[in-house]
Amino acid sequence: MSRVPYVTATDIDPEYRELIVSSLQPGKTLNVYSAVGNNERVLEGLRGFLGALWNHSGLGDRQREIVILTTASEIAQPYEWHQHVAIATDAGLTTEEIAAIARDDRSVFPTTEQALIAYTRAVVQGRVTESLHKGVAEEFDEDAMVGIAATAAGYLALGRVIDAFDIEIEAGDEFVGWDLEG
Repeated sequence: MSRVPYVTATDIDPEYRELIVSSLQPGKTLNVYSAVGNNERVLEGLRGFLGALWNHSGLGDRQREIVILTTASEIAQPYEWHQHVAIATDAGLTTEEIAAIARDDRSVFPTTEQALIAYTRAVVQGRVTESLHKGVAEEFDEDAMVGIAATAAGYLALGRVIDAFDIEIEAGDEFVGWDLEG
């Protein structure tokens, strides 16, 4: 049970109501947004920030999902992992690649994506070294570098909010699991 109540559309000001609904699953209210909706202005800012990361990170959809899944895996955040497995699949990641992220097996990825995963894990751990930064900067321009670091940090923050409130996966959904290969 979540440590804060999940607000419904009738609980919040009409101008914020659409913010508790998934932008990818029209009509589906997400628990994470319903929990944060206890503070409508924070919800608005969070959705704006995540939207900026989503749309303006300088990364392609596949790269963005690699960063998000790597972050969720690094902090063992099942809610965020669950939300993004289907999105990552739609963005072109295979079941094998998604499972490899969960176990930190970079061998199935091309060199550029291996660098992306290593850098993301370092950002989440707070351990970006000069050599690691230089290595990934050889693969990505400054726009994307900001996007990688900000996306990893943004989803790290979101994961910590999810942890703090003990937010559950939505009713009717079953956790997809960390090992998708069975």
